[in-house]
Amino acid sequence: MKRNHGPAGTAGIRAPPQSGLCCSRPIGSHWLSSPSRAVAKREQGQMQHSQRRALQEQQDQDGSRDPSRFGPVLGDLDTHLIAEGRHGRLWEALGAHVMTHEGSWGTHFAVWAPNAQSVSVVGPFNDWQGGRDAMQRRGAGLWELFLPGVGEGTLYKYEIADAAGNTLPLKSDPVGFGTQHRPENASMVRDIGGYGWHDADWMETRAARNTPDAPVSIYEVHLGSWKRDATQNGRPISYKEAAADLVDYVADMGFTHIELLPISEYPFDGSWGYQPTGLYAPTVRHGPPHEFRDLVDAAHQKGLGVLLDWVPAHFPSDAHGLGRFDGTALYEYADPREGFHRDWNTLIYDFGKPQVVNFLTANARYWLEEYHADGLRVDAVASMLYRDYSRNDGEWVANKDGGRENYEAIDLLRRMNTETHEAMPGIMTVAEESTAFPGVSRPVDQGGLGFGFKWNMGWMHDTLSYVAMDPIYRQHHHNQMTFGLTYAFSENFILAISHDEVVHGKGSLLGKMPGSDWEKFANLRAYYGFMWGHPGKKLLFMGQEFAQPTEWAFEGELPWELLKEEKHAGMQSLVRDLNRLYRDLPALHRRDCDARGFEWILADAATENVFAWVRKGAEGDDPVVIVCNFSPVTRSDFELGLPHAGVWREVLNTDAEIYGGSGAGNMGQVEAAAPGAQGQPAAARMTLPPLSTVMLTPAR
Repeated sequence: MKRNHGPAGTAGIRAPPQSGLCCSRPIGSHWLSSPSRAVAKREQGQMQHSQRRALQEQQDQDGSRDPSRFGPVLGDLDTHLIAEGRHGRLWEALGAHVMTHEGSWGTHFAVWAPNAQSVSVVGPFNDWQGGRDAMQRRGAGLWELFLPGVGEGTLYKYEIADAAGNTLPLKSDPVGFGTQHRPENASMVRDIGGYGWHDADWMETRAARNTPDAPVSIYEVHLGSWKRDATQNGRPISYKEAAADLVDYVADMGFTHIELLPISEYPFDGSWGYQPTGLYAPTVRHGPPHEFRDLVDAAHQKGLGVLLDWVPAHFPSDAHGLGRFDGTALYEYADPREGFHRDWNTLIYDFGKPQVVNFLTANARYWLEEYHADGLRVDAVASMLYRDYSRNDGEWVANKDGGRENYEAIDLLRRMNTETHEAMPGIMTVAEESTAFPGVSRPVDQGGLGFGFKWNMGWMHDTLSYVAMDPIYRQHHHNQMTFGLTYAFSENFILAISHDEVVHGKGSLLGKMPGSDWEKFANLRAYYGFMWGHPGKKLLFMGQEFAQPTEWAFEGELPWELLKEEKHAGMQSLVRDLNRLYRDLPALHRRDCDARGFEWILADAATENVFAWVRKGAEGDDPVVIVCNFSPVTRSDFELGLPHAGVWREVLNTDAEIYGGSGAGNMGQVEAAAPGAQGQPAAARMTLPPLSTVMLTPAR
């Protein structure tokens, strides 16, 4: 697919000014920014409110504030690309940009509202009075206005009159870079240029950290409830505080990536960000845009990738948002059978409208380019792929061939994956997709959707169901632990135990485990060992690493005080050690997505609740044997086949006392010899502790 550029060599840069009027933004302003210009812009944007007000009053008196005296900022190339829905850097044309234009300092506003009769910018600079700062209509349904004296930190909205002249509720900027603190919802002028990154080494080398043969272990975080400041009325941690506390913690725990629940601005705390109204604005709950960059920059300097949850499937119907933006169903499908989501009471983007597709694909690039995000986890992909998703017969509109697939959404996802990987090589895209749709992580040019990875929802459901059973019944459900291997290599999978498993009455992960308190912890430790030994990348939601006993509550913070108890601290130590082994032993990660990296040793010992398999890396990598005993009985003198004779080190035992276990095991090693067993050339007699996972690798 072609890049989102204009004529060859332009790469989206607008034409130079003509006839002394600035009909495009100066090249130095946003494309080729120099340090001096960036500093000047930042200093201008930080003018005190009183200074700005005084300047505005003076301009009102002498007429220099009159917007009609300024020429356009948008160039012909901008309007042409937006009309086609092919503007790859849409955020540099639309939104609010602080700049110097025709000798005056101020802010340029631009918005897409093709069916509006009129559009005005309103804010404290005009006492929120519509009509005083009327925008000028341009081609492609665009409206623009340069307002001198308006700068960084200024609140604003758009007052729009529909085609019949009716004034709509004030609208926030769809491409606004900042917002007002909830419950207010105005957009805020934010100058996002001029940040000084310190992650050049990471950016040059990150591609190797995001591939299917790399160790990828993700810590999923809801930033609003990871940690709070008790000295300040329990306020959520800020971006700058997270840049220290969260980054240091995740690095110490051995995870390779942080995944943040959506940080695009959203009005309702209880949506956790999954109903965003400001796709281009980092939520102000934790600080301004540059401070979000501080968090990403700090993670990169610690060797951690940052993934963002991205929500292109739907948006809320709040009056200030995108719904009926110019008096028509502009961003959403007009027919509620296509455009309204009953499950979430939200509106669905019109994936067949080029400008809406452009709005979404450019937004994906925006987070990757402007904020150096290392990847996007795309939410609710299944709801996008199928027109009948969560609908009864007669409540949905078939595609042109009479089927249920949403061709437009499929094209959007393919375009997003193609354009983001072309623009930012080495990034990662991940699909939360719960069906058997083929080729989710297959390249677009091979007929796939183009994602790098897919969450393995089936594996999660089956295995959690198994470990939640009383061990006496597990022998009848053995296939729930083995079935995942029949399709484990059909996609590039991530084994995700996410926030969805610990909300809405599902309880905590620890709470799902059967038995006594000791058995609950032992079950969970054994399950984590099973998960880290299983093919596929790893993901845990925050709090699960130390066995949070209660369901996640977004209004508070994690119960960090539990780490004073040995059993919770032991679980945390186990997850830290699992991450270390996963990174250090290539056999555990190099062929996560390759059938050559896995071989069953024991898959049918149902009556004993025992599983065993070999993980293999590239040639020359030592194999790792994983043995799981999901019964509460110690299996003494258990014969297990091994790939070759010799001494095998016990590199992990989830029943070790340091993790809170009973301390049963094999004194650190076993010795294998001929004859073999279970199809392996050698065998060893060993002890399998109760409710445990043991990992063995050849002694060197």
